[in-house]
Amino acid sequence: MKNLFSRFSKNESGATAIEYGLIAALVAVVVVGALMLMGPQLEATFGEITNALTPE
Repeated sequence: MKNLFSRFSKNESGATAIEYGLIAALVAVVVVGALMLMGPQLEATFGEITNALTPE
């Protein structure tokens, strides 16, 4: 039983997966936040591009 607990305490693969998951979630939150802030500017820019490409 002691051997089982020592192996379990040395196994860090689950902790690494959780850390990567948290980092990915943080990156996703930052990207969504940035897009929310820049949304109106991007919409205006793409609107100008659309108007410039539309034949008169």
